[in-house]
Amino acid sequence: MTGPVDIAVISFPGNKFNGDVVPALKALVDDGTVRILDLVFVNKDAEGNVQSIEINDAEAYGALGFDDIDEEIDDLLTEEDIASASELLERNSSAALIVWENTWAERFAKAVRDSNGHLVAYERIPAAAIQATIEYHKQLTEQVK
Repeated sequence: MTGPVDIAVISFPGNKFNGDVVPALKALVDDGTVRILDLVFVNKDAEGNVQSIEINDAEAYGALGFDDIDEEIDDLLTEEDIASASELLERNSSAALIVWENTWAERFAKAVRDSNGHLVAYERIPAAAIQATIEYHKQLTEQVK
């Protein structure tokens, strides 16, 4: 593993996970953009009880549609990680906890390391923030006209 690694908790309010994200994730895996390192699905019922499904539970993951993702999964997510993620969930919702390697950046990451470079800051900007900024600038431009 040489690319940067990310972890995400993706919530599905109202327990309305419909599986539409699975083909998109599979496409990223199939074209080499990412490599899934761990994947856990968490469900919180209306009473607040939490249940988690590990990716190695083939029957449960098949029902969710994740069985089409052919990856070598490591057990990187701990019970503490799962508990922390479940605290973020509202009652009657679910979440996918995903750890992936950004294989698209593998060559660049290796070049940085080989050049004795060190990452000293990293921040991901949410798409909604970028979209809001774009819209704001459009409004300013229109006002100037």
